[in-house]
Formats: sequence, structure tokens, C-alpha cells
Amino acid sequence: MTTPRDLLITTFEVASARPPGAGDLSLALAGAELIDLVEAGAATLEDDRIVPGESHTIGDPLLNEAASGLVREAPYETVEDWLWRRGRGLAAGYLAALTAEEQITRQHRSRRLPLGGGRSVLADTPARGAALERWTSDEPVLGWLGAAVGLREQRGEDPPEVAGEAVATVLAAVDNALRDLEAERQRRSIEEAAFDNVWRGY
Repeated sequence: MTTPRDLLITTFEVASARPPGAGDLSLALAGAELIDLVEAGAATLEDDRIVPGESHTIGDPLLNEAASGLVREAPYETVEDWLWRRGRGLAAGYLAALTAEEQITRQHRSRRLPLGGGRSVLADTPARGAALERWTSDEPVLGWLGAAVGLREQRGEDPPEVAGEAVATVLAAVDNALRDLEAERQRRSIEEAAFDNVWRGY
């Protein structure tokens, strides 16, 4: 299993009454992918630039796809740019993959579940058990990513202390991206409310 898979499984297992939005989850999944790529030696970070490593098979189709999509020419891609590019629709991609593997089954529609899809049920698999064990053990990377998308109480002001400067850099970038996404939502909400108020005046 991988960190993004563990995150998605945990999301379905412990999602609160306010499940994460697809955009938040996609950004967190992209960050989780990058962390796994760095730990697998498929990429390194030079400051905030992602430098691809030698091409090799990681063992997970989605991580292999992520690795093959790394920008391989200098000045390379920033972590922030990676999150927004790779994260586009990524939650739906992981959901489709786990559904195809029959780790998640989808039933009737419900507004209370992640991604706005049907009622999704986790199969009782070793992958599910491993993800939940990692979650309940308070492993810092999965724990912080889960908190960042709302599976726990408000995350701390700063990402947790983790082994490796690269992992810390990725978590900080995820934090910034999620804050930017929320600020954009608020801006649009204000603009829509102002527009409605204009029309009410006529």
C-alpha cells in the first residue's frame, strides 16, 4: 500500500459529518504521492524543485503514473505547481482505482460521502487493516494529511516534525495549497453574494 491509498481508505473509514471536498482531498493525495516518490528514490527535492530520479518501477500503478509525469527538464517543477497539476481530479482517479480493485464498492447516492458519489463501502481487506493501523498509531505523515482534510480536529499551525527535510517541504506546500484553495472558495462566495445582492436591488 501507499500513502495516498492509505489516505483515501482512511477518509472513507473515518470521514466525519463533513467529509472532505474533492479538491482538498486531491491536493492532499498529490502531496502523499510526492512523499512516496521521494521515499522510493524516484525523485528528490532541491529547495522546492522536484528533480526526477532514475526511471524504475515502484510497484503501484498510480505511483508509476505519477513518476512518469514528473517534469524531466531543468529548471524542473516546483512542489506547489506539482500539487495543482497532478492534483487535478486525483481523488476521482484513486477512487476509481480502488473501486476497480474491489477494495471500495459503490452503492446508492448520498450527499454525505466523499466526492459526492454513491454510498461507498470499504471491503474487509488487508489494505484496509494496514491503513487503519497506520492511522490509529498516529503516524505523523498520514495523521497530518488526514487532519488537513478534516478527518481530525483542526491541524496545527505548522506541519509535524518528520524525518527528512523533503517530506517537511511537501507537507508545508500542501498546507499552503489548501489554504489558497479555501481563500479562493471564500472569495467566490463573497462575489456570488454581492452579485445576488445587486439583483435583489432591482
